[in-house]
Amino acid sequence: MVKNYLSLIKFSHTIFALPFAIIGFFLAVSSTDAELNWATFGLVMLCMIFARNAAMAFNRYLDRDIDKDNERTAIREIPAGIVNVKSALIFVITNSVLFVIATFFINTLCFYLSPIALGVVLGYSYTKRFTALCHIVLGIGLSLAPIGAFLAVAGEFTLLPLLFSFAVLFWVSGFDIIYALQDEEFDKSHNLHSIPVWLGTKGALNLSNIFHLLTAMSILFAGYYGGFDWVYWIGAAIFCGLLIYQHSLVKPNDLAKINLAFFTTNGVASVIFAIFVLADIHLV
Repeated sequence: MVKNYLSLIKFSHTIFALPFAIIGFFLAVSSTDAELNWATFGLVMLCMIFARNAAMAFNRYLDRDIDKDNERTAIREIPAGIVNVKSALIFVITNSVLFVIATFFINTLCFYLSPIALGVVLGYSYTKRFTALCHIVLGIGLSLAPIGAFLAVAGEFTLLPLLFSFAVLFWVSGFDIIYALQDEEFDKSHNLHSIPVWLGTKGALNLSNIFHLLTAMSILFAGYYGGFDWVYWIGAAIFCGLLIYQHSLVKPNDLAKINLAFFTTNGVASVIFAIFVLADIHLV
């Protein structure tokens, strides 16, 4: 049962945004008067888990009829009958409520903003029905991770965590465009919207390149603005290098390595970058 739900929500993909939430949390601890509180850290991690559980399960719930017609996605848990529709919806509602409850125990600002955060991460699932900018909406949803974690500690907005949020926004938007290339023909035939449908394979890859250039610029500016030391810059170089490597894997006439570019490369990039940022904050 648990295995089925972990598969439903692709729990392993939590690795994309979670390291940036950890960055945001420890940035707040190191750059404000706030003290390290492990209970708050635990609540932030729970918020990340609950929000992502709700968002992914809602996506699978809403897309169940689309998924059953797509050969690539027909094996997903709901169209395959592994998880029933009612149970998936209950799972979404439960995790949404738990997310809001967790924010209540963090601080008032996070609690008041929690419906907005939920609206973004849940609302993404509707967007491919009416706009090619759905990838950007997904990016916005995941970009809430560093600034949300920062707010949990500091209770206020500052520029530095926002720079990391911009990095996540463009990074996720860029790699989601690459991922969507798999369904370009299916989406066209079912009147679904995406950047690949709008711009074609080559145009989509070019826009993904631009987004990842903006990611690199955000990472570099965050390093400069935050006054980070040499450890950060090693992590930034590795992260940017993996962005370049990701684009070397996928060509307009060769999409066979999309999954390697999407999951493995981006997962490794986020974890390594977070390790170097945290090391710079606490060791240098």
